[in-house]
Amino acid sequence: MSESREFCPRCGDPVPERRDPLPGEPRGRDALLCDDCYFEDFDLVDAPDRIEVLVCSDCGAVRRGESWRDVGARDYTDVAVDEVAEALGVHVDAADVEWGVEPEQVDENTVRMHCRFSGVVRGTLRSAEVTVPVKISRGTCDRCGRIAGGYYAGIVQVRADERDLTPAERAEALDIAERYVADQEADGDREAFITEVTETDDGPDIKLSSNRLAQNVATRITESLGGSFESYPTLVTEDGDGNEVYRVTFAVRLPRYAEGEIVDPEDGDGPVLVTGVSGRLQGVRLATGAEYTSAFADGDAPDATRLGTRDDAAETTVVTVEDENAIQVLDPVTYEAKTVPNPAFVDDDAESVLAFEHDGEVHLVPDENAGRPAESVSNRE
Repeated sequence: MSESREFCPRCGDPVPERRDPLPGEPRGRDALLCDDCYFEDFDLVDAPDRIEVLVCSDCGAVRRGESWRDVGARDYTDVAVDEVAEALGVHVDAADVEWGVEPEQVDENTVRMHCRFSGVVRGTLRSAEVTVPVKISRGTCDRCGRIAGGYYAGIVQVRADERDLTPAERAEALDIAERYVADQEADGDREAFITEVTETDDGPDIKLSSNRLAQNVATRITESLGGSFESYPTLVTEDGDGNEVYRVTFAVRLPRYAEGEIVDPEDGDGPVLVTGVSGRLQGVRLATGAEYTSAFADGDAPDATRLGTRDDAAETTVVTVEDENAIQVLDPVTYEAKTVPNPAFVDDDAESVLAFEHDGEVHLVPDENAGRPAESVSNRE
């Protein structure tokens, strides 16, 4: 009885009988070759003769295809390693592949990558070494080009209602914008950036790369500092498809009164130190220490007379505590002893207090770290 044999289609030598290939394994003519013929034309690694990498000279982003990517590389050698790793191909038949790379800095713009590979093919350990030169070219990415060209799509103008912005409000508004844009960049949005900040007497103008970014910044500023904003679109051009392109100004209007201001709502209960401006105006009555909340909602402010700010208050001496409703202190301006209401935020054993004088009247002011008054203070009005 004759024996059934398989033969190499190239040299005709008999080859051992092989199992049927599993799904995904090679099924072509090469799979039928004997080991000698198979390895005759075998390349473990497919490597390009040269790799060119375009790197943004400003931010270090790498051009890949039609887009730019932030790779977070420490230097251009790291970029070269990443590019070579993506460009090299290992033969599909190889298993248990191991590889290493040794970069050689030829000059400022060229890195020669010496790569070593090993893998098991047809039960045989195979190895290969390839050298790939990587040429680093420098350019400008779309994002940095837009920044350099002063491109912007949205503007956030931060102002206050019938008053100047405080230095703290200016700083907080800019910090909110910078932190939000930084978070967007960290999440991979390369088109998120602040083009320019212009400080005016009325407040900062923040130019941003997109209307969406500007609207979100305006939203976060008003959530933190109170107030509201309105948008004013301006048609600037049409895109290649004939769609209208608008530049939008988001006008942020902070509340009429700022935290730390001393105002008189003129409701008969005396001045109020403003402690909150989001939603309803909130504060502390200087005469009693009771909490104050405006009847006006949704950012509307009551008509109140501005008397000054907490910073205008000065430390003065307590002469005597007459009773729970009255205390005698020295007028911080005339140094005369005056009897004034004894608010709940003054300690019974206090030797000095903060006092504010306006039109000859002395008002005591809570310390900045005193916090909100206890609920029980309302019983002392």
